Amino acid sequence: MTKRLHLWVCLLLPFCFYSQVVINEVDADTPGLDVLEIIELKSETPYFALDGYILVLFNGGSGSGTLSYYTIDLNGLVTDGNGIVLLGNSQVNPSPSRLFPQNTVQNGPDAIAIYQDVIDTFPIDTPATTTNLIDALIYGNNATQATALQNALNIFVQTNENANGLAASQSIQRKNDGTYEVKAPTPRANNDGSGIVYNGIEVITSTSLVNEGESVTISFETDTPVAETLNFTLNLNNGTFTTADFTGNLSLTIPMGSSSASTQIQVTNDGINDGDEEMSIVVGSLPEGYITLNNSVIVRVLDVNFQESDWGTPMVPTFGNVNSTAPAGYYDSLEGLSGAALKQAVQDIIADPNVVRAHSYGDVVEILFNADQNPANNNQVWLMYVERPQTKIDYQTGASIVGFWNREHIWPQSRGGFSGGTSSFPDGIDIWLPTNADDILTGHSDAHHLRAEDGQENSSRGNRDYGLSDYNGPNGNVGSWKGDVARSLFYMAVRYNGLNLVNGNPPDNTMGQMGDLASLLTWNETDPSDDFEMNRNNYIYTWQMNRNPFIDYPELANYIFGSNFGDQWFAPLSLEDNNFSDVKVYPIPAKDEINISGIENDANVTIFSLEGVQVYQSKINGFTQLNLNLASGMYLMNIETDNQKLTKKIIIK
Repeated sequence: MTKRLHLWVCLLLPFCFYSQVVINEVDADTPGLDVLEIIELKSETPYFALDGYILVLFNGGSGSGTLSYYTIDLNGLVTDGNGIVLLGNSQVNPSPSRLFPQNTVQNGPDAIAIYQDVIDTFPIDTPATTTNLIDALIYGNNATQATALQNALNIFVQTNENANGLAASQSIQRKNDGTYEVKAPTPRANNDGSGIVYNGIEVITSTSLVNEGESVTISFETDTPVAETLNFTLNLNNGTFTTADFTGNLSLTIPMGSSSASTQIQVTNDGINDGDEEMSIVVGSLPEGYITLNNSVIVRVLDVNFQESDWGTPMVPTFGNVNSTAPAGYYDSLEGLSGAALKQAVQDIIADPNVVRAHSYGDVVEILFNADQNPANNNQVWLMYVERPQTKIDYQTGASIVGFWNREHIWPQSRGGFSGGTSSFPDGIDIWLPTNADDILTGHSDAHHLRAEDGQENSSRGNRDYGLSDYNGPNGNVGSWKGDVARSLFYMAVRYNGLNLVNGNPPDNTMGQMGDLASLLTWNETDPSDDFEMNRNNYIYTWQMNRNPFIDYPELANYIFGSNFGDQWFAPLSLEDNNFSDVKVYPIPAKDEINISGIENDANVTIFSLEGVQVYQSKINGFTQLNLNLASGMYLMNIETDNQKLTKKIIIK
């Protein structure tokens, strides 16, 4: 029987007889501030792994209909010998195997459902569905019916936790016949009193993050004092993290009558940068009657021997430290051209079938490890939208996007027509295929518009257009990514036939178009190309043998998409050929004062907000210290002299 057919049968017949995993007990309405909430699951067979399952909590009130309000990833959980696994608040006793915040489970009328699915399928406010549904419980603490939820989940029985007038002291419990009753809670035990009564062992670490050369204390606490001396061992090895990376005692004893033991592990600093790693604390086999509540606890080990680059992050940018590696004459064919002829000449360079190479989507991971590497720590990548670094080992390999980063498209796949266009198998820089301007499928793996991104934030962006009227970044971001996005979209709209940038905010399912062109042109100027972008342009060139010309020459965008369309293009002087080769602006970030050195002639200094509002203007000559009184944030400083202009991005603390 196929999985789809099996699921269809499960939906038509009672869950209690056909579900591998069911909701066994729920306590939503507990005394006081709801700090003793539990959700208990039970599997048909003991020691059942819950990888690939999620728990979704749905609103059932009249105002919210059937929308989800909380989702729990069940990956890594395994039921015990009774088939039970307990989730709950931190104050629940005995301890749950997975915690969720207090006052999370609403009193109802609501629903709790188990799905065989991935967590990002159910962002907040996702409607309830029977697709991939395994089991569900609709409940409340009064007679109000969640009719919309009943219809959405195809379940027409609702259990009242307050049936006995004791909602705060009783829970909803599943009986052996699949129906539910309300009685005193029985967390982590069979509801009928049968089965094994386990003494759970909880793993507690003094820290979840440790630097090489530091130590971490690992403690173990049982639910109740042990009746006999308990001996057990630990294994901390995990991938590249081995016994060579630490010292400490891995054999533990909890004496009879006691309920705790601990050991201190010293992490070795080997003086070598082998990247951040993870220690996985795994308790060895235990005697009958004991279970480990949270086995495989992870402690992140940060390598202190990381390397730094001599250029800044997008949040603390530098300019002029990284030079373009474009070959001599790479852009010579553009000189003197205008309009459509100029755009075609750019495409002839960056889509040249005799030169440009197409790589696989699998190769993009390695490309981003280098192209998006955090300049302040080479063991991290820089996450563009959320404007922060994250360790490379947090690359998403499983179903969950929470806490992980991934390779994400700036031009959405479904709006470019290149979904799944290349192989997910990495085959390296020396294996490639020819490509051309009509080869739209190559856009799937074109690294010039793929960036390291926080999984949840990228999911929130979805297929939306960029701009003030649509996606403008997460709350509180300073916009250090906006010019990068604009220049990537300019590149895509020239590199591939059939892709176009338009004004306004077209529907998010519009194929081949992205807006908002006016905002993108503004972003190109207010967030100028910096050393971080130039470095990634240089690195991607070594793989694809093409460059993003809008990083090398940001002004080019106005000649192809903007106000200079129709004007002849002539490349501006390089930094080495103009009067600004020795100009320094420091410190960045600054507080009240910024120094400018290297100016040999009279110059005008103008500072603009990212919205384009002029906030400062002055004339300078020689070394100058500017006394600024600006609000915290990012600004653009223009220095103009002898018909030349230098733009610097500055940050005020």
